Amino acid sequence: MNKALLYKNRLWLLIFISAIVRLLIAALTELGNDEVYYINYALYPDLSHFDHPPMTGWIIQLFSLNLLFDSELFIRLGAVVIGSLNTWAIYLIGKTIKDETTGWYAALLYSASFYTFVISGIFMMPDAPQTFFWLLTLLLFVRAVKAGHNNPSVSGMILMAGVTGGLALMSKYTSIFLFTGAGLYFLIFDRQWLKKWQVYAAILIALLIFSPVILWNIRYDFISFSFHSERVELVKTILRPDLFAIELGGQIFYNNPFVFGLVLAGIIAFFRNRFGDHKPETRILLTIALPVILIFLGFSLFRRTLPHWTGPAYMTLIPLAALYLRNITAKGRNGEIIPPVVRGALGFLSLVLVVALLQISQGWFLNKGINPETGKRLGIKDITLDMYGWRQLRKGFETTYQIDTASGRMRKDAVIIQQRWFPAANIDYYVARPLEIQLLTLADIERTHKYAWITQHRGSFNPGMDAYYFSSSYDFSDPNGLYKDYFVRIEGPEKIPVYRNNVLVMYHYVWRMQGLMTVPPDKLTGKDILSGKR
Repeated sequence: MNKALLYKNRLWLLIFISAIVRLLIAALTELGNDEVYYINYALYPDLSHFDHPPMTGWIIQLFSLNLLFDSELFIRLGAVVIGSLNTWAIYLIGKTIKDETTGWYAALLYSASFYTFVISGIFMMPDAPQTFFWLLTLLLFVRAVKAGHNNPSVSGMILMAGVTGGLALMSKYTSIFLFTGAGLYFLIFDRQWLKKWQVYAAILIALLIFSPVILWNIRYDFISFSFHSERVELVKTILRPDLFAIELGGQIFYNNPFVFGLVLAGIIAFFRNRFGDHKPETRILLTIALPVILIFLGFSLFRRTLPHWTGPAYMTLIPLAALYLRNITAKGRNGEIIPPVVRGALGFLSLVLVVALLQISQGWFLNKGINPETGKRLGIKDITLDMYGWRQLRKGFETTYQIDTASGRMRKDAVIIQQRWFPAANIDYYVARPLEIQLLTLADIERTHKYAWITQHRGSFNPGMDAYYFSSSYDFSDPNGLYKDYFVRIEGPEKIPVYRNNVLVMYHYVWRMQGLMTVPPDKLTGKDILSGKR
């Protein structure tokens, strides 16, 4: 068997095994806060949305057959398929840079990263489509700069990069770094590219693809852009080394400490001129990736950031790490299937996944539960409860709802009202929609996000309506402090227990809010913005 066919067979096996693992996780775990929220992008499609461009919703619509199948598996199916395609794409990038072995190592390292294997490979979030179009654009850039600006074939590559880069922008705003990174490469290392009309045509193509998002933001006073600018604006003057440490630690963990170490070694090797035969390809990887990492590390010195924001940048540097590994591993030159450091990375990923799944389903490691009298947790906060217990909530609430509406205690058209996009989205997916109850939000648009639009679409509020309000011991809020001026009467709460492995881990609380009085227009979750009024 020739070398190329051997590596392709290995790659297909890797893709198959990783896809099966991700499919099982996708099917057997409840959706997280972000995932249930993005279902609304598919339920209520638009040119763009408050938080992100529309691509995530389109992917959900495509793979769920427009939500004909809306289980966790089908909501996440797009991410699983994309993760498999990405494994192939990053193999092609590594192969383009040097050879099949480099491509194989890149595919292995991609499969060992928590960001690429789980966050963008299982969870249905904007990162899933972004990573796909990002890698396609990166592959085109790498092939183009390797061929050189004088090669006639690069014209088509650059124009196609405008298409894929535009689709990446339709997935997530940080995809702009693809274009700024390529521009840095052209400006610093090869200015002859700036004489090619295709470079400017590619930018125009990307802007045309992205134009629906721009038009939507013009209509709503650029609300999405201002929201994201406020998330990273350096408004604090006091250095926060603790936040910097959290961001750096998160980057190391999200990308797998073994992979992070290889990426760092690859960067050092580049600056020591160890990749002299592959300068154009490695240079463009760095000009795209390093600005993203450095910018968000800089932001973290002043305010809180999220480590997965730099995920595409570390993914960009995986081929660089693979090239470093290819060059220093003597056995790798002889075709060793999985080098020891990669085995360590895959082993670490597997260990953490097993521990996380056991914690989500059984609570083996943080399962001290709560005090049944006070509802306060025993031990440290268990973030895995974000993805557990929602079906128990629905089962517990269904009986209450049926008795209330049958007895006349609550109107038959009673709604659910929440004051924040999460857990509103969880309650909407797991409780309200199965029971055919409308869920609305009543708060500032900064807290409700797309639910401001959804509330208007669902008919908004009517005087006299009844509503339920949900909270939990995990993330408690009291409607008496929020809505006492809006309702004639607020009763409750009733407790709905959530058990995991026979241990009480959470209470959900349900209040009855009866007789909605007139709601001031400025309290209707951004009504002035939605109506276009200034």
